[in-house]
Amino acid sequence: MNINTLKTEAINCLFISCGCSILALGVAWFFVPNGLLTGGSAGLSLLLHYITSYNVGSIMIVINLPLLLLGYKYLGKMFTLRTIFTILLVSFLIDFSIEVLEVQAFVVDPVLASIFGGIFIGLGLGLVIKGNASAGGSTIIASIISSRSEIKASSVILCIDSIIIVSALFVFDDRANVLWSIVSIYVTTKIIDFILTGSLDKKVVYLVTNKIDLFKQLISAELGPHGTILQGHGLENNEDKRMILIVVEVSKLQVLRQMIKDNDEEAFLIISEANEMLGRGH
Repeated sequence: MNINTLKTEAINCLFISCGCSILALGVAWFFVPNGLLTGGSAGLSLLLHYITSYNVGSIMIVINLPLLLLGYKYLGKMFTLRTIFTILLVSFLIDFSIEVLEVQAFVVDPVLASIFGGIFIGLGLGLVIKGNASAGGSTIIASIISSRSEIKASSVILCIDSIIIVSALFVFDDRANVLWSIVSIYVTTKIIDFILTGSLDKKVVYLVTNKIDLFKQLISAELGPHGTILQGHGLENNEDKRMILIVVEVSKLQVLRQMIKDNDEEAFLIISEANEMLGRGH
């Protein structure tokens, strides 16, 4: 390994270690004391823990290591090694926190636990993913199935999480815990998205107008010089069409709306979310 590779792997290990620590605290502080579930292998491990009383971490290892051996060819050597490290570390930290340190519940309230537990799990998984690793479980199965079929990996993960939650209906007497577990999974997903894509205060805007040259000048003067003119053809009669593609700060959207209202009421405006931006300072 060269210096750059070692530096990259050291950063990956730092992300993974921090992520595993936060994830373990989420499980020990919020999920186990309140009888809640999350998605993936952690959720299945919690479910089996409630049924059998075996340690959560030990169950995670039993579930994941055979899957890693099966999925080695689909994940790559380094990704697999980092994932093995992740699974072993998070399993150890969960059991160490619960069995040795005997960490007490941060709060005994399924509502608060589902929200804040979801935040902790989301932060942990987000950092693990930033470390170019995986917490195993459904991710491995999804990778294998999607590579062998036309089924999307996200669809497989959603299906697995749904099976875990539905199975919980036969385990928990309190159906409310199952519903709060669903809330927790939703919170976790949103936090992972935030960690991986950040918080953007910008929108993607498509402006279809017959006054391209005029709006080029107005947009450059009011909103900035960056943008793209796209060439196309009308669907109905194949006439030439042009549109302007720009990224606009939310605070300046009203300026753009007023600009269009004042200069071309026939213009067509499409505004969508900018979920992630790379390059040019981002």
